[in-house]
Amino acid sequence: MTGQTIRLNSVGNRALAHRWIDIAPPGAVVNIKEANRTNDQNALMWALLSDIARAKPEGRVLPTEIWKCLFMSACGQAVRFEPGLDGEGVVPVGFRSSRLTKAEMSDVIECIIEYGTRHSVQWSEPHQDAA
Repeated sequence: MTGQTIRLNSVGNRALAHRWIDIAPPGAVVNIKEANRTNDQNALMWALLSDIARAKPEGRVLPTEIWKCLFMSACGQAVRFEPGLDGEGVVPVGFRSSRLTKAEMSDVIECIIEYGTRHSVQWSEPHQDAA
């Protein structure tokens, strides 16, 4: 048996996963984890970050990538900044929204929406219940 991935989103898939476990060779490894964020969540996050960057709340002129780091940090995600090689500014490292679960990504999106709404950001697309 080669590596197998299955989403446990139905009774049939759960039964199939049980069968795979039953026939797995000795020493096989099973990794069960929450699903990662969706492509729709990712697209919404970048649209919201673009809206924030254009609005320049509190006079902050930052690219979307830095805004993303700031919001991920605000939500408790591990984010680190290192000095740039040219000695000017800092560079965000050690963060990946692609590794967030759906719930974690929802928290980041809600944080962005709350901050932007509080700072009168004009949103380019609807986002109610989108997180």
